[in-house]
Amino acid sequence: MRLIITAIFVLVSSGLSAQSLTVEKIMQDPKWIGSSPSNVYWGADSKLVYFSWNPDKKTSDSTYSYSLTGKQPVEVDYVAAQKAGAAAGAIYDPSRTLMAYTYRGDVFMINLRTNVNTRVTQTEDFEAGPRFIDKGEWLVYNRNQNLYAWNTRTGVTKQLTNITKANPSPDAPKTPAQDQFLQQQQLETSKILKERKDKRNERNEFMKGHGDTDTLRVIGIGDKNLQNLQISPDGRYVTYRLFQSPTGAKQAIVPDYVAESGYTTDLAARTKVGAPLGKYEFWLYDRVSNKLTQVNTDSIPGALDNPDYIKDYPVKFANRKPMSRGVMVSGPYWNDGGTAAIIDIRAQDNKDRWIMQLDAATGKLKPVDRQRDEAWIGGPGIGFAARMGWIDEQRFYFQSETTGYSHLYVHDINTGSKKALTSGNYEVQNVELSKDKKTFYLLTNEEHPGKQQWCRINVDGTKKEKITTMDGGYEVTMSPDEKYIAYRYSYTNKPWELYVQENAPGKKPVQVTDKSMSADFKTYPWRDATITSFTASDGAKVYTRVYEPAAGKKNNAAVIFVHGAGYLQNVHYWWSSYFREYMFNNLLADKGYTVIDIDYRASSGYGRNWRTGIYRWMGGKDMDDHVDAAKFLTEKYGIDPKRIGIYGGSYGGFITLMGLFTKPDVFRAGAALRPVTDWAHYNHGYTSNILNEPAMDSIAYAKSSPINFAGGLKNHLLICHGMVDVNVHFQDAVRLTQRLIELGKDNWELAVYPMEDHGFVEPSSWTDEYKRILKLFDAELLK
Repeated sequence: MRLIITAIFVLVSSGLSAQSLTVEKIMQDPKWIGSSPSNVYWGADSKLVYFSWNPDKKTSDSTYSYSLTGKQPVEVDYVAAQKAGAAAGAIYDPSRTLMAYTYRGDVFMINLRTNVNTRVTQTEDFEAGPRFIDKGEWLVYNRNQNLYAWNTRTGVTKQLTNITKANPSPDAPKTPAQDQFLQQQQLETSKILKERKDKRNERNEFMKGHGDTDTLRVIGIGDKNLQNLQISPDGRYVTYRLFQSPTGAKQAIVPDYVAESGYTTDLAARTKVGAPLGKYEFWLYDRVSNKLTQVNTDSIPGALDNPDYIKDYPVKFANRKPMSRGVMVSGPYWNDGGTAAIIDIRAQDNKDRWIMQLDAATGKLKPVDRQRDEAWIGGPGIGFAARMGWIDEQRFYFQSETTGYSHLYVHDINTGSKKALTSGNYEVQNVELSKDKKTFYLLTNEEHPGKQQWCRINVDGTKKEKITTMDGGYEVTMSPDEKYIAYRYSYTNKPWELYVQENAPGKKPVQVTDKSMSADFKTYPWRDATITSFTASDGAKVYTRVYEPAAGKKNNAAVIFVHGAGYLQNVHYWWSSYFREYMFNNLLADKGYTVIDIDYRASSGYGRNWRTGIYRWMGGKDMDDHVDAAKFLTEKYGIDPKRIGIYGGSYGGFITLMGLFTKPDVFRAGAALRPVTDWAHYNHGYTSNILNEPAMDSIAYAKSSPINFAGGLKNHLLICHGMVDVNVHFQDAVRLTQRLIELGKDNWELAVYPMEDHGFVEPSSWTDEYKRILKLFDAELLK
């Protein structure tokens, strides 16, 4: 974790006690908690671990290294660290004797047998994306959106593609019938013309099949954007994606009132949900036949399927015909021999994911797996950063939520069979295939939704073994030789530290760093909050974390903290990304409040049904979970049901609004921080998955947007919003303000922060915000 040097916690030299903890002390700067390591990576030789760290409280982090044979981390020279970081992202040839990487826009190759480092390029252009092809004979890289190849034996460089912004070359127009007649007549009446034409055609045919040519086919893409330019392992096939930007997509503007110029400055922001989308194309170029093919995705199974929700609009969609949906192709993923390729296709409405086998010779597609979700496709390893690849020439692995949880599957392209390697009511959250392709390394939450462990399993699904053992959270990085792992580990009340361990069961971890908590920070008894659960009104099991006041301090009032993002987990055994709120919750508990936060419906870590539990109704089941949490507080902890407050930011601010507007008898007071007030004004990528598009599914937006329920406000509401928020725009707060004014409501207030974005950065802003929250709860819940 990076230095926590902004926005949080002064720890006075004498230390903090439960009695002296105040908002001013926990939010001011420049004191900090301590320094956690971050950005962990291994050196290419697997002997050194590199990481960012700041144990000496300098202006910014520096790079440190730790040797497996050493005892203490050592600060690394800046240039040396940059080179080590570049080499950490290296790629290898099939024999693993050659290694290539990019450094400052140039390509380098190291012969691991001789340890000779060769500079492949030295230009003003930016070269990147190196890859070995033809069994390591050629090293291919990208320069100016074209592919070049460097021969690893001779040093010869050649250009492989000639992609330009010129307009695409259309097929030759048909010659008019009159002109065809004249040409044919001329050839029939002139023997010499006919002979010359025949010789020219004969020469052209000869040159097509003999020898290299210096002339590359010009591939014009016009005003489209080139993406994901790749080449097959045998060097024959080039693939790429083209993106055509949408027309008529209006960008929102965020005014910046406190700009250095003294004038109001307009910040370009995003579009809103439902704005026109761009179009994708996927192309295949055969360098041998010189044939260029657009891969057709219209005929894939289910491409024309309508979503189920349209049945709620019988009049609007009465005459709707099946229509092809926009899709985006990722990949291809080639096997090592270049004999087979898999592509990952996503519908732009994100209700379908197709894994297809690509026949590169014809451009035809063959179905491998289809994942359909009437809500939206998602889950660990399944999103757009999907974990997938080849075990061998015929077996391909991927993740799917077919069973309701993200698990690992293997497909055999020869037999067409599919096998699940993992199963159960837990998630496979990360997957890495060993270099010898005999073992999968997995990060799972099999033991408990809020506990992670690193384990391994054979590629046939046998002999599953746990490697890590401590309760908490892990961010694991394997050494290049896979003999060791370095990982950041944390616990609920202990920030992230770096550990190194042999990558095998039963091995003891070695702690590398110990500065995540300063001496002053340790003087306060930070709570190891109780992780428990309750049964929701619909029978679901909801996990929660509870902060209890000390004996004799309990005031019978309670506060519910709502985490943001929706799809995020906060009831777990590792250090929370909501560390400010964690510390503020400790302060509230010191004052006698019982504090609780829950992983409500749509939180991550609990599988598909939990993830999509808010589909077409934000503020439905997720809101019910918070009402049930309030009931749990009264029944389990003896809280006065008339003295329960609620607060949270972003999605947490949205839930706070829905709570005060639709459940006013449950929540006495609430603080909505940077809240979404109307989902029709949020972004497309996030919102359209859950609520579809406003013009298509107005029912979902009507019942999910707090602004529609503002008339239900009875108790006190505090709204806090940064005015240069380019995520949830300040316009949301302004529109709700006008609505409350028109409704004649007088028990609310708006605090604005002119220089803050979605996540505050200034300690003074954090302090002001949390002082207001505390004042609200003390005034309304302690009456």
